[in-house]
Amino acid sequence: MLDKGRGQALLVLEDGTVYRGQAFAGKGEVLGEVVFNTGMTGYQEVLTDPSYKGQIVAMTYPLIGNTGINPEDMESAGIRLEGFVVREYSDFPSNWRSRRDLKEFLEAQDKLGVEGIDTRALTRRIRITGAMRGILSTETADEGLLLQRVRAYPGLVGRDLVKEVTCQAPYLWKDGAPREMPDAPEASGPSGGAAGRRRVVVLDCGVKYNILRNLEKRGCEVLVLPAAATGEEMLAQRPDGILLSNGPGDPAALPYIVEAVRAVLGKVPLFGICLGHQILGQEAGGRTAKLKFGHHGINQPVKNRRSGRVEITSQNHGFVVLPESLSGERETTHENLNDRTSEGLRYPDLKAFSVQYHPEAAPGPNDADYLFDEFIRLMDTEKGAR
Repeated sequence: MLDKGRGQALLVLEDGTVYRGQAFAGKGEVLGEVVFNTGMTGYQEVLTDPSYKGQIVAMTYPLIGNTGINPEDMESAGIRLEGFVVREYSDFPSNWRSRRDLKEFLEAQDKLGVEGIDTRALTRRIRITGAMRGILSTETADEGLLLQRVRAYPGLVGRDLVKEVTCQAPYLWKDGAPREMPDAPEASGPSGGAAGRRRVVVLDCGVKYNILRNLEKRGCEVLVLPAAATGEEMLAQRPDGILLSNGPGDPAALPYIVEAVRAVLGKVPLFGICLGHQILGQEAGGRTAKLKFGHHGINQPVKNRRSGRVEITSQNHGFVVLPESLSGERETTHENLNDRTSEGLRYPDLKAFSVQYHPEAAPGPNDADYLFDEFIRLMDTEKGAR
């Protein structure tokens, strides 16, 4: 299946394990933390999810590429991960929504795609040993040299990757796309939202577009600010609510975002997603820790402790909040049924709540999209109390 005139590619892990494959897109050499994603579909959303910055992603589903690429499923402006590993690449997309093939998409953004690697063996290795630093190369067959390079790579712990994926200037999300934000957005009423609309400020730590789509679909005016925005700058937009987005890297490396959240917490309703959940947890005095191999897929079972229901969720994170380290009033609302890690917290006195997983479900099931409705109700309750 791989006799296509393609150059050899090597994947070398920091423990010395070597996997051989062939490049189906691009060439060169990339470093990153190697993780696996268990989704059977949604590879375009994976490629464009900013939370994968700094990572080489291996898909466990054996055939990738058959649905092609389309403009509707983009989760950011481009590909964010470092390298892409699949068992077999399908170079003939057959989905009616496809506008280009995966190879063309990767090469247009100078990204390396490799097939022919035994992804079952790779996944098993990561599950046993844990996520590891790795190097993906088409440039040399010198395994010793590649191992030296990967062991010199710093990895993700302690690194601020948010600054590499956040927007550079504020923008409006309108009609399903980013729009230039006027110097002084029109204000109306006690909040900044236009009549009958709720204004939501989204702190962009690496936001996925489907979060913004879900807010706009519910009638919100959506303003997106860079991750370096201060609490005062967020409040200056006169929001009805603030959403802390997902994003990549180590949450403990983001004290400036924690400080900004401290300035707004309790003043307006606040909703945190994934990295936003970890930021909120740190502001409440909590600590974060790195998972062994992370949660990456669209089939993670989460128990809603308030309703007793089990939700199948879309997830992409390598760090978690340690609930026992939190101080003050808080309620554990969700837990992962695979490893019992924290998946949701609520801070009733501070008008804030957060989840570790992705309720925007891109890709993934829609079991958790009710959380956006809860955010709307929280904003409406607060507006009614003013």
